[in-house]
Amino acid sequence: MNPNKKIIQTLDAPAAIGIYSQAVCIGGMVYLSGQIGLNPESMQMEEGIEAQIHRVFQNLRAVADAAGGSLDDMVKLNVYITSMDNFVKVNEIMTTYFQHPYPARAVVGVAALPRNALVEMDGILCIQD
Repeated sequence: MNPNKKIIQTLDAPAAIGIYSQAVCIGGMVYLSGQIGLNPESMQMEEGIEAQIHRVFQNLRAVADAAGGSLDDMVKLNVYITSMDNFVKVNEIMTTYFQHPYPARAVVGVAALPRNALVEMDGILCIQD
């Protein structure tokens, strides 16, 4: 294992449901694993697209905080949604978690996500060591 690689783990975001870390930090870059709308306390999926989008951003924020950064440090955000009809909702809710200048972003329509989630997001932070 690279001695400069730091694994990020927090109880404020859902525990990994597979063989991955919540995030990995190396050289001031933090690579956030995908988050879905799981409540970290109950490990149950939030109901409805709006609640899931909010929970995903809250989970990403919790992991960013655990890494010593914040959502303001996000340089790249990837969004996966099961219906492009929810694109506008993602944009609307994103403005409550991010300020200009916004991170680079991709939005991809997908057929399905783990645990029948309606949205999943991952991202990259750039923080000072």
